[in-house]
Amino acid sequence: MTAAPALRPHVPVLLDEVIDALSIAPGERHVDATFGAGGYTDAILDRGAQVVAFDRDPRAIADGQPRVAAHGGRLILIEAPFSTLDRELDARDLAPVDGVTLDIGVSSMQLDQAERGFSFQADGPLDMRMAGEGVSAADFVNDADEAEIADILFHYGEEPRARRVARAIVAARPLTRTAELAAVVRRALGYKPHDKKDPATRTFQAIRIHVNRELDELAEGLAAAERVLKPGGRLAVVTFHSLEDRMVKKFMRERSGSEPAGSRHRPAVAAARAPSFEAPAKPVRPGERELSVNPRARSATLRVARRTAAPAWN
Repeated sequence: MTAAPALRPHVPVLLDEVIDALSIAPGERHVDATFGAGGYTDAILDRGAQVVAFDRDPRAIADGQPRVAAHGGRLILIEAPFSTLDRELDARDLAPVDGVTLDIGVSSMQLDQAERGFSFQADGPLDMRMAGEGVSAADFVNDADEAEIADILFHYGEEPRARRVARAIVAARPLTRTAELAAVVRRALGYKPHDKKDPATRTFQAIRIHVNRELDELAEGLAAAERVLKPGGRLAVVTFHSLEDRMVKKFMRERSGSEPAGSRHRPAVAAARAPSFEAPAKPVRPGERELSVNPRARSATLRVARRTAAPAWN
């Protein structure tokens, strides 16, 4: 009997760069909007700040409880999606805050737990739900019509052959395991073992984003962060694929009034509101040293912006 592979430790991506960008001072209050394994939270606590950490995954919150006791009231864990962080902070009289950090996407622990169904690296139930409730990935692939599946794969996975994959999924139903879905996608797209990237990657990404409303969560979470940050507060966002990064880039540019100038084809619209953020810093990506230790960081991008004293736009 082959032993199960050991779980890889969760390594926070761009940790030093995030902490430097937050410019943390002792006594400040920061939000770790995506607690996960607590890597960013630990580093912020080490700088002497208080942390209010969010995660919609009940396992992450349960695993973090020993840290609460260890830090004597400087850590508060809240089981909730980060899209609600403004309401949760207001309800506890914890706003405004000095910094908000978001590490977008699925965590290493979720990927490595086959029973969560996020990855095709090990067979497991076709689930993918971060909070463990609502429509699962299996529900979606077995109940949605072919056109809807194709749309999700194209828009959220940027799969150029989405129609072909959707047709293959419908023909293979019912699907209940991650290995089954991966095999269907590979057959549809002509996968060869020596290919650099497994073609199932885009399909799994798309379904995960859809099941968890990840892009809606991101849009709502950015607006919530804008509402709770005090003047001079810092927003740091780490993304892992182009869909997320484009949303963050657009948000920061719009809110800072630094969108590109218009042209005769796209006339500029006069700014109706004072910028709620200063012009964002240049994006930061992992260096060779970090990539050699943590290959999962290869697609990460960090974007940072500082809050002004202007009212939030929403």
